[in-house]
Amino acid sequence: MTTDARTPPTAPADRLTTKTSPLPVDETVARLTEILAARGLKLFAVIDHSGEAHAAGLELRDTKVVIFGSPEAGTPVMQSAPLAALDLPLKVLVWSDAGETRLTYTSPAALAARYELSDDLTARLAGIDVVTDAVILSA
Repeated sequence: MTTDARTPPTAPADRLTTKTSPLPVDETVARLTEILAARGLKLFAVIDHSGEAHAAGLELRDTKVVIFGSPEAGTPVMQSAPLAALDLPLKVLVWSDAGETRLTYTSPAALAARYELSDDLTARLAGIDVVTDAVILSA
């Protein structure tokens, strides 16, 4: 298996979904948070890895993680598979890759396989695809 900046060596490519945003990282994060609010989803945090690296005198490409979810969607998943709490709430990595902005996240199918979720529970996680599509299509 070959790897590059988009595919960590410990994560098969089919376990991650990566989409390209036409907007810079900060604008993509802003658009994502707007869409989350409009859909009534809870924004738990935005982690600015690159900002913290720069504050420590280190270099890191523009890298932010947006953590969000819905107790109504996630709670039944965690009731069925308590270890799913390690992956919930959902996370989207928004990062700069050779001048392009990428959104990368663990696919709902990968989470379903990891925790042996039913189709109904897997569907509760599929909103991440819809939200990230809305970010790149409405930009």
